[in-house]
Amino acid sequence: MSTSTTDRHVAEDEGTTADEERAADEERVADEGRGVEEATTTVTVRCTGHVRTELGTHEFPFTFAGETLREFLAALFEEHPGLEELLIAETEAEATHRGWATAPEDLPGTWVKNPEGEQTVAYARILVNGRFNEQQAGFDTTLEEGDRVALVYPFMFCC
Repeated sequence: MSTSTTDRHVAEDEGTTADEERAADEERVADEGRGVEEATTTVTVRCTGHVRTELGTHEFPFTFAGETLREFLAALFEEHPGLEELLIAETEAEATHRGWATAPEDLPGTWVKNPEGEQTVAYARILVNGRFNEQQAGFDTTLEEGDRVALVYPFMFCC
């Protein structure tokens, strides 16, 4: 079997053709020649509520250039522009909901909010591997290959 036939069979097993593989290799070599080294990360995105309705699916893999939650969100919002308005609060007022009870003066534990402009709208949350991004490094949270990012915006109704 010739090398090109072997390449084609291997590539077909992986779901791509040898020509696509060669084109991708040539692009990588060209990028290296220009000094471009863009790391990519693939995460599993899970969605609930309004986010799931907007995207039409509850789970999908997403590959983006970079390795932070901020870079992930920028790439995701570029592909799905309606999500940014749905999830990200531009002001403190958009990020704050009116609670049913007054919060006590001394809250237990450590309470940290993302800075203004890096908060989610009231009731929407972003989690990385099951932990709120505020409990990590906010939008600067490092994402690794295979991490899970949950975009949560539950359906809520009140009379």
